[in-house]
Amino acid sequence: MDVGIFTWTNASIDPAVLAKRAEELGFESFWVPELPIIPVESDREFPTDTISGVDTTSATDPFVALSRASAVTTRIKIGTGVCLVPEHNPFHLAKKVASLDQFSRGRFIFGIGAGGLREQQEIMGADYDHRWTQTRDAMLAMKQLWTQDEAEYHGTYYDFPAVKLFPKPAQKPYPPVFLGGTAKNVLKRVVEYGDGWMPARAATIVSKDHADFVDREEIERGRKELNDLAEAAGRDPASIQVLAFGGPRQYRTREAIDALAEAGAGRATIWLRSDTEGGALEELAELADEVLD
Repeated sequence: MDVGIFTWTNASIDPAVLAKRAEELGFESFWVPELPIIPVESDREFPTDTISGVDTTSATDPFVALSRASAVTTRIKIGTGVCLVPEHNPFHLAKKVASLDQFSRGRFIFGIGAGGLREQQEIMGADYDHRWTQTRDAMLAMKQLWTQDEAEYHGTYYDFPAVKLFPKPAQKPYPPVFLGGTAKNVLKRVVEYGDGWMPARAATIVSKDHADFVDREEIERGRKELNDLAEAAGRDPASIQVLAFGGPRQYRTREAIDALAEAGAGRATIWLRSDTEGGALEELAELADEVLD
């Protein structure tokens, strides 16, 4: 089982320092989230998360953070957990992904989501009511941009004539795409245009009073459904991975990690609860002793 680290990067934690130490300790991957803006007026709040103690409103840009992480490491994989695809221009996003994959020598994992806050999505130019349709359109367009020297795409949200976009990703045909969340049709979407599933719920990020975690049983059911859906679509189920994306209190023992492997997950991430660099480094060392072989 590959075990990675997820952290809310902020001005007090340098992702370069954290990722380098995570690699030295033997963690397989390093993940950061995306939160581009916070609407002042919204039906949903963005409080400091009392479950983890981390201020989730202070996240830095994920591609800048992962660029710093990749510059001081050589083995650890780096991933977005998750990138809010419909809030991006697909040309700019395709170029960011390809550039980061090139500079990291093929270590990038593209964790994606469609977003869950209407006000934020609308301000950023996304179609909230059809955000997963827009996400699919963007992903299909970017795959053309990553794999074709002269790429064109004609979809619902994105329609463009032949263009050239470079560089191409180091990984061929492109970095693995992991879809986050537990939406009704997420597993069908994974089989259609993804390489993996990252089951997690937004409540684990912004809940004031409780956390609604994805448990082992839900992962096991999802793995079985993925297998069935893949076979029905003529796809090898082994080509699809499950990454157990942990909430603030999850997967912090070797026993918990082993249980995830038995449920069908091939990867897991552990959420760092520290919001200072020194505290995060201490927490990393403690976690390595608890969960790594």
